[in-house]
Amino acid sequence: MKKEDNPFSVAEAEESPGFLLWQVTSLWQREIRKALEKYDLTHSQFVLLASTMWLTRQNEPVTQILLSAHSKIDPMTTSTVLRTLQTKGLLERREHATDTRAKTVALTANGEKITRQAIKVVEQFDADFFAPLGSKTSEFNKKLRLLLQQ
Repeated sequence: MKKEDNPFSVAEAEESPGFLLWQVTSLWQREIRKALEKYDLTHSQFVLLASTMWLTRQNEPVTQILLSAHSKIDPMTTSTVLRTLQTKGLLERREHATDTRAKTVALTANGEKITRQAIKVVEQFDADFFAPLGSKTSEFNKKLRLLLQQ
């Protein structure tokens, strides 16, 4: 193949930030799935449970829209996942006190218990997974936040 026929703008696939991010994300997701299996939770379910717990501590009504924005999970998927969590008895959805179009979300006692346990497992998993970054973890997080601002 002639050099001008090469469709890649970088010399090697391993130097493509998108490809590297995809590889790391795939590895991380596969392992986080295993870590959450014992709680019968998908990663999206865990994120919405943990986000509900965190947002509840901010002392404002937790709505589906707020959860969607906080987690970066699209609103339709958020609604579907929340319905599943409600069916599992891990959270309750209620009519909002002042906005009839909105639903508020709250963990059940069992939902809070499972979420607390799963958070510990996920935090330990993350610590182990990202350990190779060592003292560069903070800088790595800063760069990820930079990408989230797009």
